[in-house]
Amino acid sequence: MHAPVYAYAMATKTISVDLEAYECLCRARLTPAESFSQVIKRARWPSAGFTADGLLRALADLPPLSEEVLDRLDRAQVADAPPGDEWREP
Repeated sequence: MHAPVYAYAMATKTISVDLEAYECLCRARLTPAESFSQVIKRARWPSAGFTADGLLRALADLPPLSEEVLDRLDRAQVADAPPGDEWREP
């Protein structure tokens, strides 16, 4: 009696990339036989998303706001009122 033969097929997805991305993938291959899937898996992607620390670091690189802009922001803050309550009677 013969042992059962199992065929494994890896699930795939078809994606579209622009020509520039395709050329980047081609250049990133270590050998002509390396698949694009292998190139993508070898890539290093940032693991952390945007954080408050990243925002503060980016803001530190910006020039300080002028007094005119700060005054305008202060006036806008004072004039800002919460929206009306639609459920209350007028």
